[in-house]
Amino acid sequence: MLFICVTYIAYKIKMINIADKLINNIIKTKNPTVVGLDPDLSKIPLCYLKGNFEGNKLEKVAGAIYEYNKDIIDTVFEYVPAVKPQMAFYEKYGSFGVRAFEKTVKYALEKGLVVIEDGKRNDIGNTALAYAKGHLGKVETLDNELIESFNVDFLTISPFLGSESLEPFINECVKSNKGVFILVKTSNKSAGEIQDVVMNNEKTVSENLACYVNDKANCFYGEYGYSSIGAVVGATYPEDAKALRKLMPRSFFLVPGYGVQGGSALDIVACFNSDGLGAIVNSSRGILYSHLSKYEKENITKREYLQKVLKETKKMQKDIYACLLENCKDILY
Repeated sequence: MLFICVTYIAYKIKMINIADKLINNIIKTKNPTVVGLDPDLSKIPLCYLKGNFEGNKLEKVAGAIYEYNKDIIDTVFEYVPAVKPQMAFYEKYGSFGVRAFEKTVKYALEKGLVVIEDGKRNDIGNTALAYAKGHLGKVETLDNELIESFNVDFLTISPFLGSESLEPFINECVKSNKGVFILVKTSNKSAGEIQDVVMNNEKTVSENLACYVNDKANCFYGEYGYSSIGAVVGATYPEDAKALRKLMPRSFFLVPGYGVQGGSALDIVACFNSDGLGAIVNSSRGILYSHLSKYEKENITKREYLQKVLKETKKMQKDIYACLLENCKDILY
């Protein structure tokens, strides 16, 4: 696969853009972070797994997951702009888990949060279109009505089947005022085996992807000048992030790898523009689990646990915001 980096000439449209909702939430909370909702039964405190949930074994798990997510959302919604449920943690429980995901999305939206579905969808043709409509747009009903299905704000997508796999998602973003984060430079250790390969135009795979993302992002953007066509760029490779930021000035970066995976507040500064915008930094385990000992997991009360979650959320905000104030000369918030 090769994405050629070329000068892209297009009619640029300034329009209502889901990126503006994300930015408004960031400015309101002074917090460019997103809490990952990755419900892992091996890590969730025991107090959330003892409820009197109805149904079969899978349905009971889904009930516990939703109760847990709901409490997390109630705890952080005033302090963060967005949440990011990772679909794998729901799909593994089948239709019951997916239902918990749907209820979580609905509740988060009601609280005014931006919802980023980490689903990494990808395919071609009608299959890609079906994914795009199901997760970002509207689907057909028996009476020919079009209604929203998952109704998330953003979806992560994989680019490795080429541009024909991305166009249906991007078109749906324009049509339905939604957004995508395209995998460009991920935070995992083996990412470079593919993403750092130098192509015959002397750019890496990630750089070629960045050029493609930038071409699409330049076609439409919102009030703040940012597009809803974004990129996943990991915190664990700050020098790469700095180069990619220059290649994608209008795109928001979804930044994994902060905290538990080794990325620091200083590392993630390269993902931002000088206005302090352009990136949303994810933490899942760092906020939800890493601060719990085995004893606490087994004995902590819900109230005590949520106090710890809030403490970690505020700490992440403080660390990142202080670093942005020091390094972003034109910060807007």
